[in-house]
Amino acid sequence: MMFTILDGHFAIVRLHADDAIPPWARGAFLSITRTSDELSIVCEEGNVPDVIADRGWRCLKLAGPMPLDQTGVAAAFTRVLADAGVALFVLSTCDTDYVLVRDAALEDATTALRASGYAVR
Repeated sequence: MMFTILDGHFAIVRLHADDAIPPWARGAFLSITRTSDELSIVCEEGNVPDVIADRGWRCLKLAGPMPLDQTGVAAAFTRVLADAGVALFVLSTCDTDYVLVRDAALEDATTALRASGYAVR
């Protein structure tokens, strides 16, 4: 399996569950998830204004699409990263998985993934 490192740096933002989706939530990579507890937004760091946000994340995209009934994919790569001591934030879509790691841990993450047989470009 192959990961591609997406261009740019990303931020993870937590807003109140009833907040409107802000106009700065945009970009080539964007994830918006609303639950009864929160509104979570992951987007390009440069789009995020002066709000409380966890900044400085890089994003790796797992090559897809993958069947929705395929098991253990995220469990396998998150175990590799956890064993390497890399904090992560995982997002899934219908086609594939994305994993965000802190910019400072990108080299450790890619080294661990490659050592476990994943290709990273």
